[in-house]
Amino acid sequence: MVDGRESAAPAAFVTGWPIKHSRSPIIHRHWLKQYGLAGTYDAVAVSEEDFAAFIEALKDGSRGFCGGNVTIPHKETAFRLSDRPDELAQELGAANTLWLQDGRLHATNTDGYGFSANLDGLHPGWDKVDRAVILGAGGASRAVIQAIRDRGVGEIHVVNRTVSRAQELADRFGPKIHAHGLPALAEVMAGAGLFVNTTSLGMDGGESTVIDFSILKTGALVTDIVYVPLETPMLRQAGEQGYPTADGLGMLLHQAVPGFEKWFGCRPVVDGGLRELIIKDIQAV
Repeated sequence: MVDGRESAAPAAFVTGWPIKHSRSPIIHRHWLKQYGLAGTYDAVAVSEEDFAAFIEALKDGSRGFCGGNVTIPHKETAFRLSDRPDELAQELGAANTLWLQDGRLHATNTDGYGFSANLDGLHPGWDKVDRAVILGAGGASRAVIQAIRDRGVGEIHVVNRTVSRAQELADRFGPKIHAHGLPALAEVMAGAGLFVNTTSLGMDGGESTVIDFSILKTGALVTDIVYVPLETPMLRQAGEQGYPTADGLGMLLHQAVPGFEKWFGCRPVVDGGLRELIIKDIQAV
């Protein structure tokens, strides 16, 4: 039950601008069907100019939603407009999951959970390393940095073309985080046990870059949060050089779990059937 709505089937949403690319409806509708639950999950396109009004309507119940997901470009605004953001959302300054409870709009960010849960499933023990390297300092890197730090990795090196952006993240997330420009990439990669690409390099068949992964620690894990294509150029390079890899699709799937549980009262399981469903959709596009 959310805000006393016992009689009506729960209705949830994903909103962004644009939103037609979102695969969240496929994920949540699959789970609703799989678990035999009454409920709906719809994509709602909301422009930046209309987003505050959308949140107001969500709070007063006039939209009929019990909560939903928020994606680009609304995550930071969703955090600011929520009544009860949790500690994760507060540190990130961004929210991707909202729900109504006790007359208040609660908010969290499940991106970091999705990142960790994906690697826990594919490569247990991924976090038992002394040093991690994160390429990129954009919005996508925040939750990844937070997740890796919270799992106890001692050194996290953020490498970015613009050093000042990496330094902002080091200042935000604490002394374990170290900022560098691109010329320092090889130096900080030497002996590292985890490499994460959070940039858009290689997305949708776009331009990438050549990286020598052989300087990483033996058996180091290389992962990419991009999932279109599933095997990005960076993952292909790492695999050819003998390193285990993890694609970004699992992050998308796992980040959806906590929200579904909030809205529909059942904690779903990410399985091979769901993964194949999304892969088919990617291939169809």
